[in-house]
Amino acid sequence: MGAAELRNYEREVYQFQLRIGIAGVAVVIAFLMLAARFVYLQVVQHDIYRAKAEDNRISIVPVPPNRGLIVDRNGLVLARNYSGYTLEIFPRRVRSVEGSIDELSELIEITPRDRRLFKKLVAETRNAESLPIRTRLSDEEVAKFAANRYRFEGVEIKGRLFRQYPYGDVASHALGYMGRIDQADQARLEEDGVDANYRGTDYIGKAGVEASYQHELHGTTGFEHVEIDAAGRGIRTLSRTPSQPGNNVALTLDMTLQRVAENAFGERRGALVAIEPE
Repeated sequence: MGAAELRNYEREVYQFQLRIGIAGVAVVIAFLMLAARFVYLQVVQHDIYRAKAEDNRISIVPVPPNRGLIVDRNGLVLARNYSGYTLEIFPRRVRSVEGSIDELSELIEITPRDRRLFKKLVAETRNAESLPIRTRLSDEEVAKFAANRYRFEGVEIKGRLFRQYPYGDVASHALGYMGRIDQADQARLEEDGVDANYRGTDYIGKAGVEASYQHELHGTTGFEHVEIDAAGRGIRTLSRTPSQPGNNVALTLDMTLQRVAENAFGERRGALVAIEPE
């Protein structure tokens, strides 16, 4: 009886040692696999993951060019630019667009019309990085938002150029007007192969000279490599390729004569032809 118990005890010890050995080999194999994976990620794939990390840390921001001027035959400026501030929402960076607008309205006046226009832009604009909820902010409104910026992730103030026509409606049928780029405009730019040059540009010529000489007036878009934080806000500019302003367009139109002619017509419709202008 004692010999049988001794043999069972030795068998149990052997089986226990065998299990320990198998477990040890499994642990060693697991560590070798982890080490191999570590070497693969840190050495073999080092350049790939470093590039991905750089992409997450660095953002390429387009720098829209200054639009060219439109002048008459005597050099009078008929269309020019002026700078203003816009309050813009980055839809992909906010949890709730409507919630963000409601919070913003407590700080800065946002009218029902502003909300309707924003919804229309969302529906009409494709792949827009940011959309304005308010344009032409006052200095006081800019200061208010700057002091509370930490509260609004995915909302920023941007400086934009707006088009201005010093002579108002005079010759407006010839000069045309600017409008926001919609899906039809975007498709046309892509078809022409110039969509990359319009990154960061929100407005385009819709009629008249503004539309006919759109590419000449537009210029060349520049780019900035900007280091960003976890919230997507810019920290510092690493490098910059400046934009090239658009060309000025000089017309044969004489604005002084055009204004005299339009004043003479008043509310009537018609056309005036100078038979012997000399």
